[in-house]
Amino acid sequence: MIRIVVAEDQRMLLGALSSLIELEEDMKVVGKACNGEEALKLVRELKPDVCLMDIEMPRKNGLETAEELKGSGCKVVILTTFARPGYFERAIKSGACGYLLKDSPSEELAASIRMVMDGRRIYASELVDSAYAEENPLTEREKEVLLLMADGKNTQDIASQLFLTNGTVRNYISVILEKLGVRNRVEAITRFKEKGWFK
Repeated sequence: MIRIVVAEDQRMLLGALSSLIELEEDMKVVGKACNGEEALKLVRELKPDVCLMDIEMPRKNGLETAEELKGSGCKVVILTTFARPGYFERAIKSGACGYLLKDSPSEELAASIRMVMDGRRIYASELVDSAYAEENPLTEREKEVLLLMADGKNTQDIASQLFLTNGTVRNYISVILEKLGVRNRVEAITRFKEKGWFK
């Protein structure tokens, strides 16, 4: 019997997922969590074989939780709506054995859990494609500038922190906006976040 903890902050989806899994003769849901902290606690207490985990959850997101569960003996399968390359890369680094999208057919979920139990890694094909298709276009320096912008720093702050002139920082900012195809700083930060490039 494959023992599973399901972590999902939308209660209706948590119930539906658990019911779907319970229909499988070789699977049992031993715990349900509504956030990452609960998931960690349940995995440590119940020692399940698999933790099926959403990414965007309160208190601790699924990727942070997966990182903390690394080496625990519990196989983490990320199940999310977000097909973001940055999330996918981080999930792989955290040791997640699977990364599936919520719009996958339910029978695919059960089959994927069995394959993960057999020692295989299962990743949604559209994620693998997009992870290789789109890379962060910014240089390390441009990324530094953007991270400081995201911290609420103005041009002067950024210039003094990076030992640059105000003009150089403004040049970096216009290159960043152009590369990301956006009109202003707020859009640049949002786009960078959406792509999952903030590490």
